[in-house]
Amino acid sequence: LPKEDALASIVRGGRLYDNWYAEGRKPKPLTRHPAYPATGKVAKYKAATWRCKECHGWDYQGEKGVYAKGVHYTGIRGIRRAADKSVEEIIKIMSDATHGYAAKLTYRDLRDLANFVSKGQIDMNRYIDRKTGASKGNRNKHVAYYTTICATCHGNRGTKIITMEPLGHVAVDNPWAAFHMLLNGHPAEEMPALRVLETNVLVDVLSYLQSLPMKR
Repeated sequence: LPKEDALASIVRGGRLYDNWYAEGRKPKPLTRHPAYPATGKVAKYKAATWRCKECHGWDYQGEKGVYAKGVHYTGIRGIRRAADKSVEEIIKIMSDATHGYAAKLTYRDLRDLANFVSKGQIDMNRYIDRKTGASKGNRNKHVAYYTTICATCHGNRGTKIITMEPLGHVAVDNPWAAFHMLLNGHPAEEMPALRVLETNVLVDVLSYLQSLPMKR
């Protein structure tokens, strides 16, 4: 793929990693993913067990990351070891009996998701404090990116969209998810992917988001 098309593929893959059936506007799976443990606390939400992030985590580290404990714990490994593997090799893994995505996703879906896994992962620990969840960015440095891009939909206080929690709450409660969506956008929504910006800019934006009101 040309460089520009590759970046578009990566960010779409990031949205598929988040929620492929929402991004692709496909029917929700009606059965639990065969690799998701029956004892897992999300097992009753059958469709959710098919989301890549549900096992591998928003920080891509699986049982060694943020999902090492808590409601999302499964004991399943992350995808960090797959970074820089070939797209063909990753597609083969996603299509195997363990993952079972060959029957769920189109080839374009598999390619975009594989591009994200290969080239789109970042080391979340470098940008977000693992223990506190605090962004390691400078909240005052790149405020203009928020006020000229994000505030158009979210408002200056991050509370304009009433169908979601205030951005301040989202960024503090789950900064890893917030950072993933800053990079790749939100599945099946108008939120733009900002990966084209420098990652250091986005970690500053995340820090600013964490300073916004937690409540309306």
